[in-house]
Amino acid sequence: MMTRHLTVFLCGFMGCGKSTVGKKLANLMNCEFYDLDSIIEQKQGMKISDIFEKHGEDYFRQCERDTLSQFRGKVGVIALGGGTMLSDENAAIVNEVGLSVFIDTSFDICYHRIKGDKKRPIAYNSSKKQLQEIFNQRYPIYKIKAELSVLGKKSPSKIAANIFTLSHSL
Repeated sequence: MMTRHLTVFLCGFMGCGKSTVGKKLANLMNCEFYDLDSIIEQKQGMKISDIFEKHGEDYFRQCERDTLSQFRGKVGVIALGGGTMLSDENAAIVNEVGLSVFIDTSFDICYHRIKGDKKRPIAYNSSKKQLQEIFNQRYPIYKIKAELSVLGKKSPSKIAANIFTLSHSL
């Protein structure tokens, strides 16, 4: 059963620390770090926002599913997009392929990190109130669908160490 935890998927809202913590966790695990959105952008030859605009969300979620399946049996830490776990199919693949970990970070911390970020179209084009509503919709989904939850208010190194310890005790 230990092979199941060779792949760790990090989920949570934009700005919760998936990429920063993920890189530190991959270092602790002595494995590769992957950013799901970056992989999809490379494969599709366009930005996520362009994929949504040209092909729609259903197409993008299919790209996510196809990419997630490629991690079966691989060692690595993968930062998921903020919406990946909203899809029941994607969440099922993630939880079948590896261990899903929700980085439970408060809205205020996330907002402070993402406000005005032009690389995040949803954050850049939404008001604080709109982002709070999205956060409130997604939060319970992350809590339910992730197998493990860690608090995201400590330093990225401490969060990564916590995930490392918890994942090895399962």
